Amino acid sequence: MSIHRTSPPDGARQVPCPTCGQPSRFAPENPWRPFCSERCRSVDFGAWASERYRVAAPPGPDDAPDGSAH
Repeated sequence: MSIHRTSPPDGARQVPCPTCGQPSRFAPENPWRPFCSERCRSVDFGAWASERYRVAAPPGPDDAPDGSAH
């Protein structure tokens, strides 16, 4: 996936919103950065809360297939 970043004339950087892909102003004036809106931020938060997003990690000792810990 290519991330296209542009800078408007006032120097504030714009990046694609992680949720909808629309341009989002990446500046302190945007309280939802890097998202374009509160809605997109909430959609992303909901995905994390419902565990649709996961971070891969090696199995720990409590994750043994037979339930035994080493």
